[in-house]
Amino acid sequence: MRHRYLLLIMLIAGPVFKALAQPAFTLHGVINLRLSSGRLAGVVVTDLRSRDFVSSDASGWFTIQCVVGDTLLFTKAEFTDQKIVIKTTGDLPVYMQPVVNLDVVKIQGQTKKQELQEYNKDYARKGVYYDGKPPLGSILLNPLNDLHTLFGKDAKDLRRFKADSKSELEYAEVQRRYNLRVVMRVTGATDTVAKSFMKYYRPSYEDIKTWNDYELIRQIKKSYAFYDKSEDKDRLHSINAPTFMNAVRDSIK
Repeated sequence: MRHRYLLLIMLIAGPVFKALAQPAFTLHGVINLRLSSGRLAGVVVTDLRSRDFVSSDASGWFTIQCVVGDTLLFTKAEFTDQKIVIKTTGDLPVYMQPVVNLDVVKIQGQTKKQELQEYNKDYARKGVYYDGKPPLGSILLNPLNDLHTLFGKDAKDLRRFKADSKSELEYAEVQRRYNLRVVMRVTGATDTVAKSFMKYYRPSYEDIKTWNDYELIRQIKKSYAFYDKSEDKDRLHSINAPTFMNAVRDSIK
């Protein structure tokens, strides 16, 4: 009976030991646009075992350390994610497909823009122009109308609506690129841990506008490494959370 258990353990553990024994090597690959001769730059290539990641260069080429049996994940905004299991040490051609379906967040963002345009038309019919903030020159030329535009209730409502709409559009753009799925993939954290980490770190809209996917992943990994080592995570949640995230949480309460 004991020999049977030993044989069973060897059968189960065999593939694991085999994977561990595989020598690491430098994989070279090139990323192409599917059904086209074009190459893709800025694709983030992540080894799901080691969590190492690189970005493809301007010609679509990349190099990454891995072992046979590793799974590589290829991601780029507006393209479908691609997973490939490494079976040989030869050069790897990769083909990525642009996303065809409209992103829900984009649809919501477009709806908000259309709503804002309709509000502007409604307030214009009420005599409110310049987004409720007329320039000084206009006030001097049309004092009665522009003072109403500047201090009237309709103007205040329009300014408040535009400020709220701007915050919603910026939040939607951040959410499109920084969300629970992305954080779990980049950090390898569980659902619960990833949600807790996101209370501490969230990039601002200004960050998202200037970072490519590679820079975003690098910042997530850097912030998570600090967060993971901290012994007082509740204090980080309350003190270190960015102003942007505090505002979002306050609006939810």
